[in-house]
Amino acid sequence: APASKRRAVSRMRAVSPCAAGAGRRGVVARAATEAAGMSGVAAGGPTGGVYDAVVVGAGISGLTTAQALVSKHGVSNFLVTEGRERVGGNITSMEGNGYVWEEGPNSFQPNDSMLQIAVDAGMDKDLVFGDPKAPRFVFWEKKLRATPSGLDAVTFDLLSLWGKIRAGLGAVGLYKAGPPPAYEESVEQFIRRNLGAEVFERLIEPFCSGVYAGDPSKLSMKAAFGRIWSLEAEGGSLVGGAIKLFQERKNNPPPPRDTRLPAKPAGQTVGSFRKGLRMLTDAISKNIEPNVRVNWKLTSIARTPAGNFKLSYDTPGGQQTVEARTVALTVPAYVAADLLQGAAPPASEALRSFDYPPVAAVTLAYPESAILEDRRGADGKVPGFGQLHPRSQGVTTLGTIYSSSLFPGRAPNGDMLILNYIGGTTNRGIVDQKQEDIVSQVDSDLRIMLLKKDAPPPTVVGVRVWPRAIPQFNLGHLDQLETAKAALAAAGWDNLLLGGNYVSGVALGKCVEYGYQFAADIAKRTSKVAA
Repeated sequence: APASKRRAVSRMRAVSPCAAGAGRRGVVARAATEAAGMSGVAAGGPTGGVYDAVVVGAGISGLTTAQALVSKHGVSNFLVTEGRERVGGNITSMEGNGYVWEEGPNSFQPNDSMLQIAVDAGMDKDLVFGDPKAPRFVFWEKKLRATPSGLDAVTFDLLSLWGKIRAGLGAVGLYKAGPPPAYEESVEQFIRRNLGAEVFERLIEPFCSGVYAGDPSKLSMKAAFGRIWSLEAEGGSLVGGAIKLFQERKNNPPPPRDTRLPAKPAGQTVGSFRKGLRMLTDAISKNIEPNVRVNWKLTSIARTPAGNFKLSYDTPGGQQTVEARTVALTVPAYVAADLLQGAAPPASEALRSFDYPPVAAVTLAYPESAILEDRRGADGKVPGFGQLHPRSQGVTTLGTIYSSSLFPGRAPNGDMLILNYIGGTTNRGIVDQKQEDIVSQVDSDLRIMLLKKDAPPPTVVGVRVWPRAIPQFNLGHLDQLETAKAALAAAGWDNLLLGGNYVSGVALGKCVEYGYQFAADIAKRTSKVAA
């Protein structure tokens, strides 16, 4: 291997990671839940031997559902089970040697649902937000170019003059490549038809790669970006739909905002927590600690003579079974498919069709002095949110987040911490690459776009490869999801509910928003049983 690869790998060993926010409290909590697995259902277990609900999966979807059951609906007779040794799902915040980094999701849009879960979990004081003025960049024709963020929509150079005119005329419906077709459109088809080739190639394609790690020629516009798709469907054009939506909200205002919520940050920004996203999931877990079981691997689900569900688990203490009136599956679709194979084969087949391509999260650190001069401010810091890389520009890395520029306390003074995502639908071989080769590829890409030619090798802070990372909302996704739900209903399993990011959407805020809706559905079913 070249010297740069060897040096990068050797420097990686200097970082000794631990879970951010972990410590004695986390160890005690884990010991308590594992002890529960050794002795069966813990004290304060199911009422009458039957839980109102079991939430399977303790990622952000399952934890939000559980927190909402308690804080919004007063439901306490439930259980949350997780097959892994910790809660949080793909949220993986790490800390070591002065760095705080993410090896899964990196941030969230601070909508009211995200602010609500922060308040309900008692974590609102630990919220941190990025600078709403921080620029976002796209690498195009050998240059990082800022995306439009306001008045600069006229002057920014990512699109040509004609590209801007074409997009503007298409947005108001004056110039489109035809009306909406009768068939389901891909993201590429929808954007090219409405806004033109330049918007697709220079903005939307890299966005799809960075957010979904997906292929926009296969992603469904309706499934992946339903709110934007509905604008044209409801208003005849994107602008027409936005005006109609504004009028509807004006005539039918939403309920009053919870007064406990922090003020929404101004502008377009993202949020996290002081020591990373895992602070949120750990806090929720602590709030409902008596109801959580980790290292409980669900092996089968069956119906009881009374019409309830019997769930069988492998636990540290051996086989355990619990009974519940409602089951909320928030596990990945392929896990749900295995569990439902016997009871509802059509549901299993539909869920198994969802694609989860691999993605690697590669966190590197460089001296701030190694960053190109034109990317640095007067104070030597590197302003910005990050950058996206169209597949046509000869760069393998999907996108790069400027972690230490975005949130405080993420790196030692003088260092720039950079989170990079690589892999996805167009680079599935990432799972077979050696770690040092992945690092070398990312480092090579950064030297094309962001680093000086004489930049030193990086400090490799963290590398994690997710073999099945992000569910793809491809053409037919919504139909397949409805097929799965219909098959469960036909099997008489109406009270087994499907949730998680393949249902709600992949963004953290979408998962949380759906978690509150999921909890309301469960609570409604619980009240019917009680009545």
